[in-house]
Amino acid sequence: MKPLIISGRDLKIDDVVAVANGRSVELDTAVLPAINRSRRAVDKLVREGQIAYGITTGFGRFKDKFINADESLQLQLNLVRSHAAGTGPNLPEEDVRAMLLARANTLAQGYSGVRPVVIQTLLDMLNEGVHPRVPAQGSLGASGDLAPLAHLTLPLIGEGEAFYNGALMLGGEAMSAAGITPLVLQAKEGLALLNGTAFMVGLGSIVVRRAINLALTADIAAALTLEALRGTDRAYDDRVHQLRPHPRQIECAAFLRQILAGSEMLRPGTSKNVQDPYTLRCVPQVHGAVRDSVAYAKWVLEIELNSVNDNPLIFVNEDDENEIEVISAGNFHGEPIALAMDYLKLALTEIGNMSERRIAQLVDANSNGGVLPMFLTQHGGLESGFMIAHYSAAALASENKVLAHPASADTIPSSANIEDHVSMGATAVRQAEMIMTHTETVVAIELLAAAQGIDFRQQDGAGKLGLGTAVAYDLIRQKVPFIAEDCYMAPLIEKARQLVHEGAIKQAVETIIPQ
Repeated sequence: MKPLIISGRDLKIDDVVAVANGRSVELDTAVLPAINRSRRAVDKLVREGQIAYGITTGFGRFKDKFINADESLQLQLNLVRSHAAGTGPNLPEEDVRAMLLARANTLAQGYSGVRPVVIQTLLDMLNEGVHPRVPAQGSLGASGDLAPLAHLTLPLIGEGEAFYNGALMLGGEAMSAAGITPLVLQAKEGLALLNGTAFMVGLGSIVVRRAINLALTADIAAALTLEALRGTDRAYDDRVHQLRPHPRQIECAAFLRQILAGSEMLRPGTSKNVQDPYTLRCVPQVHGAVRDSVAYAKWVLEIELNSVNDNPLIFVNEDDENEIEVISAGNFHGEPIALAMDYLKLALTEIGNMSERRIAQLVDANSNGGVLPMFLTQHGGLESGFMIAHYSAAALASENKVLAHPASADTIPSSANIEDHVSMGATAVRQAEMIMTHTETVVAIELLAAAQGIDFRQQDGAGKLGLGTAVAYDLIRQKVPFIAEDCYMAPLIEKARQLVHEGAIKQAVETIIPQ
């Protein structure tokens, strides 16, 4: 794959995911004049002793402490060291790569006052595989993701810790091993690297990509369950959804009709059983609303990926570089991301709630009218079948309800009340990732249970599956066989979860039915 060219203005969610998974990156040379212009402005401010936050002053509550030119380098070094106070588990490599890319793309717009070498060093780290050790916790999501970004920055100056070729080592050692020269940060550069939303937007981009995959995979799981339970697709009739014209509800119903096309396992429209439970009948209404949430999160994050979100910002007149304006503002505040991620958390929780209830119907012969055996086993009593697999799904769905509490509803003042309202956006993103993983697992369990139910139905002479559900079923059975007797279930659930996590089922179905 060719390197991704970044300019600060056209980065997409899928670009972030590609780089997180190893794609290399290059800086668009067209942005160099703006970057150099803002750097010259910072040098002028320092040289002339003009008051500019974080350049010739301290930070936060120390905003009124003037810093002399001969202390400007020490100021930036002290900032990075003191702010690297994160805690908790280390972020995975993919998340760190997403952060490196997000920060480089923001700085590339040329309003942050850094030298081109700063951006290039971030890209060199991506291309050579130097991944700073970044603890997951410590950001309030307001004055930038300060603590995580400080840990991200330490190896740039030869300090902290980083992973290189899978081994954790001192940051300077990792940079040396990769052939990258550490930086001596100049005025403003430490602040530009720390003060922004790269943690929220980097991790959030990966979560949103997974959410796009999950939303469609959940549709496929629901369709398989509908067939296993001998449900009806009449509720997906386009005429119904045109009368409540939410666009993504209409799209979801259309997708369900496509993947169920040709199915011989559904209940005929002449049946006296005229309607199914809500988690089958209302899939377009609920899953369509989830699609709305995912689309909103994608819209917010793709704006943020191409925003300048540090502080202060440097504005220079292109025609007269002596005309400089430094504006202290609040583009680092993570509220847009926090609200979008909290909204996404609720939507992902609903996917899990719907899926868990469909599993309950699959395993309960009393609920499904005896269409399937109790707990999807032929030897109930001696064997437990899918009994505890459902317990696991229920436990995860219930835990999601706790994590879905909006992080953005909270705030806590910091920096001696100078930073008196924070977004908690980083918490929202981390919780969204946890809910995502839980829900992927719940949907994986549904896929296994639905496939088991379909096998029982076909043993009883049921006809063929739908156009898309047949593809999904075949892929599941390539990884997990029919469970004829009680066995060690956890590895089978994990195999199915990987199919969901990787988007494999969605992609396989889309080759038959393009979206």
